[in-house]
Amino acid sequence: MNPLSVVQLTTAIQQVLEKELEPLVWVVGELADFRQAPQGHVYFELVEKQGNQVEAKIRANLWQFTYRSVAAKFEAVTGTSLKNGMKVLAQVSVTYHPVYGLSLNVKDIDPSFSLGERARIRQETIAKLTHEGRIGHNARLPLPLVIQRIAIISSATAAGYGDFINQLAGNPQGYKVCHQLFPSLMQGNEAVESLLSALDQVAEQAEKLQLDAVVIIRGGGAQLDLDCFDDYRLALRIADFSLPVLTGIGHERDETIADLVAHTRLKTPTAVAEFILSSFREYEENLALAAQRLDWITRTKFNEEERKLQACRLRIQGEGKQLLSREGEKARTTALRIQHAVKNDTKQEKSKLEQRQEQLIKSSQRFIKLQQDSLQRLEIGSRQLDPNTLLQKGYTRTESQGKPIHQLRLAPGDQILTHTSTQKISSTIQTIESK
Repeated sequence: MNPLSVVQLTTAIQQVLEKELEPLVWVVGELADFRQAPQGHVYFELVEKQGNQVEAKIRANLWQFTYRSVAAKFEAVTGTSLKNGMKVLAQVSVTYHPVYGLSLNVKDIDPSFSLGERARIRQETIAKLTHEGRIGHNARLPLPLVIQRIAIISSATAAGYGDFINQLAGNPQGYKVCHQLFPSLMQGNEAVESLLSALDQVAEQAEKLQLDAVVIIRGGGAQLDLDCFDDYRLALRIADFSLPVLTGIGHERDETIADLVAHTRLKTPTAVAEFILSSFREYEENLALAAQRLDWITRTKFNEEERKLQACRLRIQGEGKQLLSREGEKARTTALRIQHAVKNDTKQEKSKLEQRQEQLIKSSQRFIKLQQDSLQRLEIGSRQLDPNTLLQKGYTRTESQGKPIHQLRLAPGDQILTHTSTQKISSTIQTIESK
């Protein structure tokens, strides 16, 4: 065995790399863990994925001086800055350090590749959605005649959201649109997940809030900042959503895939607000037109019925006079018959009333006599039961401490009070004999 030291091995690796690789290599990869140090240098990883699975990655850096020129050129061409998740074509030199290992030193980034890669992925997504029948799927949902309750998916701090709310609130007709914001990120690596989560929340509360539609608004931005709206999962969710989805992402040059699958695509948030307000105006116009047609039909029908009514009135007047004449004669005959019958009935009832009056007088006199006899018997009985009557016959009543003595247990020495008809006698008990 002839072992190598660590330094010898790392030096050999470094020499092989320098000998076998060209000084500069173009490499395609996705930016990950992208961060800028306080000194201005940028550190990140170039990653290659298969789906969500990372198959390879390597550390990379952009020194401050190079980063300034590369970033400025990239932003001038694409309209956005370098960020995580972006696929780039980078010119790099491969370096190997005995302590820090393998890394890439980035010399340049081709911005046109990022635009072309985005266009390729976008076209593949559109083709897939078209094959699955998702394009126009959400547009089949009927919009209500007046859009009164909406869910808004946007960033609460976005200028587009403020413009949208101001447009709704400031309409001169004073139309009232009930709206609920479901906040979401509208750009960046986490925007798609945030938008999907917001749509899930809307679906959960749609019935409770009685929503008519969903509005997704953003307010413009760089071309690559709109990548989240070209995501297949987001497009699928919008296409299959249970409510009509209106978009006002604010990018006039190109439609996003979200625009293609939405029910109605408008260019800006204010255009979406105007579209919603136009449903009120159109409904009012249709209502006014219907009112005019109803008024014309009503007046025509009224005139026709008035003519019929006039003819009917004349016919009724003629028939009514004849009927009144016949019924008047019948009424007079009936009145005479009633008068005669009333006289007979009155005479009979008067005779019955006199008989009943005489019977009532006799029964009243018998009842009064019975009641007088009963009162006399009660008076005699009450006088016999009067305590004073008993006392006048020689009986007395004796008590102690206000109670009858038969209710007490008395003993010699107790005081007792005896009542007669004319006296109260106080006594002291000397002896008590049982009887």
